[in-house]
Amino acid sequence: MAVRRLKRELGLGQVLMLGTAGTIAAEIFVLTGHVAGMVGPAAVLVLLLVGILNYTFALNYAELGTTYPVTGGAMTYVQEAHGNGLLAYLVGSVDCLSSAFYAALSAVGFGYSLRVFIPGLPIVPTALVVTAAFTLLNVLGVNKVGRAQLLLGGVLLALLGVYVAAGLGPNGFSRGVFMPEGRLFIHEGGWRNLRGMLSTMALIFNAYVGFEIIADDAEEIRNPSRNIPIGLIAGLTIITLIYASVAYVTLGTISWHELAGSETALSDAAARLLPGWGVPLIAVAGIIATLTSVNSAMLSARSEALTLSRLGLWPRFMARLGRLRTPYAASLAIGAVVALTASIGLVEFLSYISSSGYLFVVFWACLAMARLRQRHPDLPRPFKAPLFPLTAYLGAGICAVVVAFTAPKPLLFVVGLLALLTVAYYAAPPLRRMLRRRAVRRMTSSQRIVVAVANPNTARGLVHVAAMLAEASPGTGIEVLGVARPGNPDKAQVLRDLTPALRRRQHQQLELAADEARERNVPFYTEMRVASDVGRAVVQEVNTQGQVGLVLMGWPGKLTAETLPGHPVARVLHDAHCDVGVLLNRGLDGLGRIMVPFGGGVHSLLAVRLAGQLAGIHNAEVLAVRVRASGEPEEMHDQLLEVQEVFEAVYGEVPEFATMKVVQAASIEAGIIEEARRSGCDLVVMGAAVAYSLQTDLFGGLTDRIAEEMPCSVLLVRRFEPGVLAWLRRRLQHTLTE
Repeated sequence: MAVRRLKRELGLGQVLMLGTAGTIAAEIFVLTGHVAGMVGPAAVLVLLLVGILNYTFALNYAELGTTYPVTGGAMTYVQEAHGNGLLAYLVGSVDCLSSAFYAALSAVGFGYSLRVFIPGLPIVPTALVVTAAFTLLNVLGVNKVGRAQLLLGGVLLALLGVYVAAGLGPNGFSRGVFMPEGRLFIHEGGWRNLRGMLSTMALIFNAYVGFEIIADDAEEIRNPSRNIPIGLIAGLTIITLIYASVAYVTLGTISWHELAGSETALSDAAARLLPGWGVPLIAVAGIIATLTSVNSAMLSARSEALTLSRLGLWPRFMARLGRLRTPYAASLAIGAVVALTASIGLVEFLSYISSSGYLFVVFWACLAMARLRQRHPDLPRPFKAPLFPLTAYLGAGICAVVVAFTAPKPLLFVVGLLALLTVAYYAAPPLRRMLRRRAVRRMTSSQRIVVAVANPNTARGLVHVAAMLAEASPGTGIEVLGVARPGNPDKAQVLRDLTPALRRRQHQQLELAADEARERNVPFYTEMRVASDVGRAVVQEVNTQGQVGLVLMGWPGKLTAETLPGHPVARVLHDAHCDVGVLLNRGLDGLGRIMVPFGGGVHSLLAVRLAGQLAGIHNAEVLAVRVRASGEPEEMHDQLLEVQEVFEAVYGEVPEFATMKVVQAASIEAGIIEEARRSGCDLVVMGAAVAYSLQTDLFGGLTDRIAEEMPCSVLLVRRFEPGVLAWLRRRLQHTLTE
C-alpha cells in the first residue's frame, strides 16, 4: 500500500551530530576506568581497533541506507532480503526495544549526572521530565530533534575538546604515567592479552554502534545518497578519535593502577588537569552526553516502530502521521515505553539488551546485504561497499566473535526476549481475530441507536437514517425517544392534561418508525418522557440506560449566541456519553453519492465509518474530499495519502465504494460546497471541527456554515471522547498547529 513519507529535514551537520553526539554517551565517562583495569594502557589500542572494525558495519550500512533510503534501518534490509516474516519482525522489534531501553538508561543517567550540581535530586521524576521533553520534540518534528542534537552535540564535542587539549598540554600527559612498567600490554603471554582485549571489545562494542541511527532515519535525511555515507564514515571516524584521545589523555594523567575499576576516571583526571573547574566541565559533558543519547535513541526507536506498524507487524495506529507529517503515534508510544521503563526500576536490568541486542541486529543486517546483492544484482546502489563480499561476512563474523566473549547475562536476556517476541508473533493473529469477533458480537448484540424526536415532521427522516445504519450492523436496535415539555409547573395536573396527548403522540411516532423498521427488519421501540429540560432528559436516557452507540437529532436551524448554550442539541453534544449525529434533512431518497469532507481527527473517522455504512445499504459511492486553500503538488499528494490511511484504519483496506480526491480552492468552505454541487452529492457526512465551541457553534463555526449552505442533506457527527482525553487531544492539536 502507499504510505505517507516523512519529511526530509536533516542536513549533513544534523546527521553528523545524530551519529556522533548520539553515540558518545555515558560509556566514555564510566567505562574508561573499567577498560583500564582490564587491559591497562592497551585500552587506547582496543578503542582504535573497535573503531576500525566498525568501519565494516559503517560501509555495509552506507550501501544499504542509500539503496533503501527509508525509515527502519536493519529491519527494512532484512525484510527486503528475507521477506516480511518472523526474522524481520524479530530484528525490528529487538532494534526498537534496544533503543527504547537505552533511552531510558540515558534518561536515568541524566538524573545522576545532574546530581553533581543538585544534590538530592529525585532520579525517576527527572528522567520522566527528560523523556517527556524529547517525546514532544519527536512529535513536533525531526527538524526540532536535529536542531537540539546539533546544539547539544556541538557543546559536548567542544567540552571534550577542551579536556583533550588540556591533557596534551605541558601539565598533562606523561609517558611514564601512561606506561608505568614501560610496556603496553599488562598480562603475561599472548593469549591472555588477546583474551583480555576481546573481552574489552565485547564490553565497549555498544559504545560505537550509535551511528546506526543514521541508517534508521534515512527517510528524514536530505540528499541521502551523499549525506548517509558521509555521515556514517565521518561520524565513526570522529567517535573513534574522541574515544582514543580521551582514553590516551586520561591514562597519561593518572596511572591505570589508580583508575582500574573506577567509574569517575574522567572526573579524577580533569581535577588534576583543570583544578577548580575540571570536574564541573566533565559533569556538564556527562549531562549533555546523556541528553544526546536520549534524543538519538528515541528517534531510532520511533523509526523502527513506524516501520513495524507500516508492515502490520505492530499495531497499525503507530503508522499514523500528524499534520506536521511526523509519526506522532509512534513517538508517543515509544515515549510511554521509555517512561515506564525508567520509572519501574528495571532500567539497569534491561540495559543488558543494548549491547547484545545491537549485535543481533547488526549480524542480520550484514547477512541481508550479501543476500540482496545476490537477489538484486542490478538494483541501483548509489554507494557500494568495497571488497564485497568480504565486508558483509566480516561484519557478521565480528558480531559472532564479540558475542562469544560477552557475559552470559545479556545473552540469556536476549534469548528470553526473542522467545517472547516469537510467541507474540504467532499468537497475535488469532488474538486479533478473537478480539474482532468479540467486538462485532458486542456491537451487534448490545448497541442501539436513540432517535431523539421533538418534532414529528422530522421524525421520519431521522428514523430513515437510523434504520439504514442499524441494517448495516445486524442486531442493532432503534429507540425512538420523544420528550414532552410541560408548561404547567403542577406535575399532577400536567400528567392528567398530557395523558391523551402522550398516547396520540406515541402512536404517531410508532407508526413513523414502523414503516422504516418493518421494511428493513430492524428491531425498534418507543419511549416517552415528560421533562422541563429536553436536552437533559435525552442525556439522562442515554447515560443511565447505557449500550447506546449513537444519538440522532434534528438540525435546530441557526442559533444565536444567546439561544445556543441552552439548546437541547448543545446539551446532548456536551453531556451524552456516546456518538452524536445531527441531521439537516433536504431529502434522502435514492442515495447515490455520499460526500465526506475530510479534515482529519477522530470525528472524521466517525464520519467515514457512518458514510460507509450508509453507502453499503444503497450501493452508493463515498467521495472523500480534502480541500486545501493552497499547496504544492507534493503536499497535495501527501494529503491524499492521509485520507487513504484513514480508510485503511477504518476498513482495513480502501473499499471499492470509496473515491478520494484533494482539491484546491480559495477557501475550505467554498471548496467543499462547490465540490458537493459539482459531484451531485445526495448526502454530506461531516465530522465536527477539532476545536468547536458549544458557546458559539454546535460542530464548529465553519462546519455549521457549510451545513446551512449545502444544496443537499447533511449529517453532522461528533465522536464521544471522555472530557480529559478530549481536552488533552485539543491541547496537543493546538500545539502542533501553532
